[in-house]
Amino acid sequence: MTLKNRLFWTAAFIAFFLDQLTKYWVVQTFKLGETLPLIPGVFHFTYVTNTGAAFSLLSGKVEWLRWLSFGVSLVLIALALFGPILNRWDQLGYGLILGGAMGNGIDRFVLGYVVDFLDFRLINFAVFNVADSFISIGIVCLLIASFQKTPTTNRRR
Repeated sequence: MTLKNRLFWTAAFIAFFLDQLTKYWVVQTFKLGETLPLIPGVFHFTYVTNTGAAFSLLSGKVEWLRWLSFGVSLVLIALALFGPILNRWDQLGYGLILGGAMGNGIDRFVLGYVVDFLDFRLINFAVFNVADSFISIGIVCLLIASFQKTPTTNRRR
């Protein structure tokens, strides 16, 4: 038996693994609220927790968000297992979104919050994490896939 949509599974595993590894490193290395300027005033590692979604949207809605992450993960797994063979951009996009959703979902179920630490201060951006990054990159991949799909046209000759 061969694994269908292999890039999907590879992307999901790598995204999930890197997310969990970086969060573990932050929790073991920093005290909550501690910041390490890598490029002072531009980019810092800042350990914070987030009970909301990306960019602290829906703050305090952990219960609802944990089940949303779980549901999204199940739908994406079902798509990869039972759906068609996806093109490379769709596999990459959906896989990265799955890895990110699972990474943040695990945090919400186990900890009750998400560990965030990527802090772009130059543009006063919300502190986020690797899972958020992979979800965003996954969305870009799906946009690329949507532009590559040619609509069917009925041309009269």
